[in-house]
Amino acid sequence: MKQPDLGLKVSELRKEKGFTQEQLAEDCEVTPRTIQRIESGDVEPRAFTRNSLSNVLEFGLGKNDLENERFWIAALHLSSMFCIVLVPLLIWSWLKTRSYQVDKHGRQVMNFQITVTLALFTGALCLIVGLPAALIFMEQGAGNVALMSTLALISVLPMILIGFFITYQGAVNTLRVLSDKPTRYPLSIKFVK
Repeated sequence: MKQPDLGLKVSELRKEKGFTQEQLAEDCEVTPRTIQRIESGDVEPRAFTRNSLSNVLEFGLGKNDLENERFWIAALHLSSMFCIVLVPLLIWSWLKTRSYQVDKHGRQVMNFQITVTLALFTGALCLIVGLPAALIFMEQGAGNVALMSTLALISVLPMILIGFFITYQGAVNTLRVLSDKPTRYPLSIKFVK
């Protein structure tokens, strides 16, 4: 884990446990200033300090947090292509305490998955309402066929566009992970912080 990522994670874990910097420093047998500098990203902790932090915070902060970490992160992003929330949720839940990077990427993917799932439900609602409405109008002869066909297409179009967007984002972010580039999911709402 690189700075400042490590410092941010130490700060997050410390707050989750309800420790002050002074309490964490005492339990890790270091000075409070050391904890402050680690959390601010100013220093890379020595092996002893890193191990002490890992033990006290009950989180793997080692150099290699997880074997095949890149594989699991790529699997998280690749699973976002299929819009099945369960797959990334299982991977993230299983490995988030073993690797900060898996935790960070898992949160990104889960936020994207939840946002897209909500968009798909909205698109499905449009489809459920739009298609029967078009069929009813066609049966009653209330409009011409071209207008009704357009209404039906407008009902289906959001689902098609969302499908392309999901596939594109999953593929691009998987490639970005494999190339050690930062990932991003535009239009994602932060449900999981």
